[in-house]
Amino acid sequence: MPRNPGDGKVYLATHQGLFRYNRGIPVRVGPIVNMMGFTIAWPDRFYASGHPGAGVNLPGPVGLMETLDAGQTWSVLSRGKWFDFHALTSSHKGVLGCDGVLRSSFDGEVWRQLTIAARPSSLAASPDGSRVLATTASGVMFSTDQGSKWARLPAAPPLLLAAWADNSTATGVTRTGHLAVTTNAGTTWTTAKARVQSTQAISASRTRHGTLEILVVTDSGIQRSLDSGASFGPLGTN
Repeated sequence: MPRNPGDGKVYLATHQGLFRYNRGIPVRVGPIVNMMGFTIAWPDRFYASGHPGAGVNLPGPVGLMETLDAGQTWSVLSRGKWFDFHALTSSHKGVLGCDGVLRSSFDGEVWRQLTIAARPSSLAASPDGSRVLATTASGVMFSTDQGSKWARLPAAPPLLLAAWADNSTATGVTRTGHLAVTTNAGTTWTTAKARVQSTQAISASRTRHGTLEILVVTDSGIQRSLDSGASFGPLGTN
């Protein structure tokens, strides 16, 4: 549920399709697709994976599909009927996804299979692609070569989800529901005292004033923090 740099709006990928938040109100965008994986690559250019809804003219699963108009229309880039990425991320260096097997692609069309010690539950690439985080049952893994080689990140707390705000700032939700933040690309982490319950997704970005904005999806909706997870409030009209 990151912000789209193209219009500044929050986009939430769900089992019922993609929604754009306008003044805190979700508005469906594009066809109904059960989106298992979603990532914003460039302004208005998104990638997604999942299964089409009834009557939607897309293969099932959709493989990797792409939109160039912020979700209004989608086309299959590759591996329709084959790939179903439940973990998906992108950066200037390409796309990384896991459909049971970890794979990477520079252009979203030609893929190579990768090896990682534990299956990722989520993937998060820094905007420049210099660093990738993978949250796994065995701890947080990191890669500096688009997933070709991985190592454990010993300083990181056990994370369920992770997201990058910029090339040095990342955040994640721990298994106890606390928010952890690093400002030095994972070397050290700070864990906040506040807890968020039933977190399903996380995103991070910088506001136009440079403030770190963290968004999390919970059972009660999208929650927002502007103090590195010390406190949260509803997304509201932002």
